[in-house]
Amino acid sequence: MRLAEGIVIDLEETFGVLKFSGQRRERFVQDEDGNRTDDVKERTYDLKSMKQGMMIQVSIPSEAGVKDFKYNQIVTLVDPVIDTVANANFNRVETSWYMKAKDLVIATAPVKPQEKPNNNDKK
Repeated sequence: MRLAEGIVIDLEETFGVLKFSGQRRERFVQDEDGNRTDDVKERTYDLKSMKQGMMIQVSIPSEAGVKDFKYNQIVTLVDPVIDTVANANFNRVETSWYMKAKDLVIATAPVKPQEKPNNNDKK
């Protein structure tokens, strides 16, 4: 089974705060003979997930550019999707999960709600 749109996730509920750790690898385009070219197809980054309590990896298309954020910089993902790849080997199947996003950007500070005046104060 293949999910056409992948599994769309709620970032805050699933991962909580994400902190940039570094670039893990680059994946290159292959030519018609299967040889690697110098053109980067996508880059994979390591992010610390505060809610999961572990490192997660996300792949971003090369069009988004190189992400060279500070270590532990709070970041957010643009349109993240989780998907699977299954490989059949004789009488068993191995499934791998992966996450992709359109971009990885520095998180903006959350807007704090305005404090409501306490009308119960007695003077």
